[in-house]
Amino acid sequence: MREPVNRTILLLDIERFSRRDDVVQVVLRRTLNKIVDQTLEAAGVEATQQYREDRGDGLIVLLSGDVAKTVLLRSLLTAVPDLLHEHNLLASDSAQMRLRIVLAAGEVAHDPHAGTTGGLVGHDLNQACRLLDADVLRSALAARQDEHCVLAVSAPVYEGVVRHGHRGVRPELFRQADVTVKDGVLPAWIHRGAAADGMPAPATTPDPEPASGRVRASEPTGAPAPSAGKRTSAAAPPSAPQERSAGAVFNFGGNPVIHGSLVGGDQYGVSGGHVSGDVVLGGTRTEEGTSRGSQS
Repeated sequence: MREPVNRTILLLDIERFSRRDDVVQVVLRRTLNKIVDQTLEAAGVEATQQYREDRGDGLIVLLSGDVAKTVLLRSLLTAVPDLLHEHNLLASDSAQMRLRIVLAAGEVAHDPHAGTTGGLVGHDLNQACRLLDADVLRSALAARQDEHCVLAVSAPVYEGVVRHGHRGVRPELFRQADVTVKDGVLPAWIHRGAAADGMPAPATTPDPEPASGRVRASEPTGAPAPSAGKRTSAAAPPSAPQERSAGAVFNFGGNPVIHGSLVGGDQYGVSGGHVSGDVVLGGTRTEEGTSRGSQS
């Protein structure tokens, strides 16, 4: 057995592969290899920097340590969904393909034997395979019917790469999920998907009108707001002032001092009171906004 070396571990598995007939399985296998080829090419991975093992319904890909995980992650988050979308757009219902993907890292040894293929050995690889087969990852993909794949990363990849927020890798879009395996609990982080990644900021909506029918000061009743970009006509000349009753009249004895502010138009008091219209403390008021009253 050769000495173990640190590798980036990329695992991919096709959802519901065994439910397809042989002809469709061949198509899916070829498509998967093509998608991996294009994804690694987009990440700048050379043929000499990778090792692959065919697992029938998936692939094990080991990458050398000089392949930047940040670049690989960006490619997995962008190229793979696009390539799957292109395939599924043209494929029949029976040939639709969705993937579970795991990106991990660790020590892996190669123990080849004559006449056989494969021979990978390593605890970190075993744990990554258990993560790929975990119910939590299967459920995450099943819940995303409008998406084509789900990606999970192991603890070393999250701690060493994701959480630092490198360009194109947003840690807030990964949620932690503890995966129970036969020898304990395996921590993992699952990407929340394309819907969360491309979600626009929520639009700011105006405050709803309260049940009391109160209208905000910025939306007076009786006249609609002018449409954007439309010039309003010149204001008509003011008519002659007309006198009207001022409503309640308050009489104060002595020399009162009133602290506060002039009330013009509608006003909502901080204490909960509601003043509607103009307030005049005594006397009468004209439509121009001037008031007449006596002073003692």
